[in-house]
Amino acid sequence: MRLYFKYLSILFKSQMQYRTSFWLLTLGQFFIPFSVFAGLYFMFERFGQVKGWSFYEVTLCFAVIHLSFSLSECFSRGFDAFSSLARNGEFDRLLVRPRSTALQVLGSKFEFTRFGRLIQSSFVLVVALIHLPIAWNLAKVFTLILMVSSGVMIFTGIFILAATLCFWTIEGLEVANIFTDGGREMAQYPLNIYQKWVTVFFTFIIPFGCVNYLPMLYILNRADGNEILYMLTPLAGFLFLLPCIVVWQLGVRHYRSTGS
Repeated sequence: MRLYFKYLSILFKSQMQYRTSFWLLTLGQFFIPFSVFAGLYFMFERFGQVKGWSFYEVTLCFAVIHLSFSLSECFSRGFDAFSSLARNGEFDRLLVRPRSTALQVLGSKFEFTRFGRLIQSSFVLVVALIHLPIAWNLAKVFTLILMVSSGVMIFTGIFILAATLCFWTIEGLEVANIFTDGGREMAQYPLNIYQKWVTVFFTFIIPFGCVNYLPMLYILNRADGNEILYMLTPLAGFLFLLPCIVVWQLGVRHYRSTGS
């Protein structure tokens, strides 16, 4: 972890060399998600509710998934940009260093300008929590933190799987965006508004439903059954990350050097 934070410090200092560009990009990242949130607001302004969900309940769902995506995109960007390392032969250098390749790729790139999107998502989360009549206790606070953390793990896992494909395809495949950008857009609404097969896929295969929908039922006192199970469903995000790391290690073993 000392090495990881060293990577973090070096890349932050390098990005701050162009401070005007950094702050303008951060400001742009702050306003970009507002267009999506504005669409959400106008939809509820027109229809009032969506399948029993109020505006602020969906806003909570929106904030959690966008907060998770922002954190993952900021700190896991190295895997998202891995195709350039594989294509240019720069991954060869990582293999001869006495440190984990996953850690080195993770520390190869950080997008600190994504803090703008992070701040916007945090603002939306605060607005939702202020307007929702939630009886907070320690367990619900823990569940909310777990929801965001789990979302980060899922998005990071998808970035890792997309990077692993580069060992065979060289270039990153746009199909991965179906599960990152597409997953983010889909998961910003409660899963029960979709068809059953969508709900099943994004609960048991890619567990976005375990990030916000199921634990949110517990926070809103709408859980039907054992509340502890609803509270702990975000752990599925951490479990999802484990096979992604195994697949990454498999890809590393099949990597063939460029010879450069």
